[in-house]
Amino acid sequence: MYDLMLKDGILKGKRILVTGGGTGLGEVMAEAYAQLGATVYICGRRKGVLDETAKRIADATGSKVSGIACDIRVAEAVDEMVGTIWADGGALSGLVNNAAGNFISRTKDLSPRGFNAISDIVFRGSFYVTLACGKRWIEEQKKASVISILTTWIWNGGPFTVPSAMSKAGLNIMTKSLAAEWGPHGIRFNAIAPGPFPTKGAWERLNPAASGNNEAAARMTAGMARNGEMVELANLAAFLMADGCEYLTGQTIAIDGGMHLAAGGNFSRLAALGDAEWDAIRGQIRSANDKDKVQRSV
Repeated sequence: MYDLMLKDGILKGKRILVTGGGTGLGEVMAEAYAQLGATVYICGRRKGVLDETAKRIADATGSKVSGIACDIRVAEAVDEMVGTIWADGGALSGLVNNAAGNFISRTKDLSPRGFNAISDIVFRGSFYVTLACGKRWIEEQKKASVISILTTWIWNGGPFTVPSAMSKAGLNIMTKSLAAEWGPHGIRFNAIAPGPFPTKGAWERLNPAASGNNEAAARMTAGMARNGEMVELANLAAFLMADGCEYLTGQTIAIDGGMHLAAGGNFSRLAALGDAEWDAIRGQIRSANDKDKVQRSV
């Protein structure tokens, strides 16, 4: 449970889907929404993880939390999931496009498969979920709020994370474009660009020990010179989902302690690494991916 700034029950009656909500930042936001009274759905590819997270949050908050296994890279699976949610109590009132994948790599070392592993989730998958919900909202004349989780790289580039930077930049434009196109339907679009909020899955791929922790050290000297606290992200995500700020749409809000203003907020310092370091990084990322595959098969 978090010490949230918004009053208890402010999201009562809201129905919110958080993609990638079983772990990491998605889990943080899902718990905050449930704590404030919302009915929450979380989706991801690992059914066991979803069920465990949903039960933990439901037990802690008393709100209904449901996990739905779905590979958002498959448009048909997304539409089926959204239909299931609608049939379980009516239209969603909120969507958080949080599901993502990322890893550091020299771009020249990327394969098409590696590029697609990121872009199919972040770029295509987020659009599939947004479209499946949006069609229903418009047809049923329902108002809604959509939040997409981006990065500050959308403004100044993402060296060594090019597939993610490209995909997140696309979602930034989706946010602005649909804020204008679907605004007359009462559907709001905003985005959050977090700085470093360390989570196990992301950190294994973005800050492996073999990188020398150059970026972690740089963060400690930039802007507010600290990592973010989960409650800070939860408060912002809850505010954007709550009633009372309906005139706010089409915006991407950085929550990074000013890091991208002070030091770029990206992985540019990794240019100093040599072939041996990159070989070690690839090995550590491959090991993390193998562990995830085993968990998905359980």
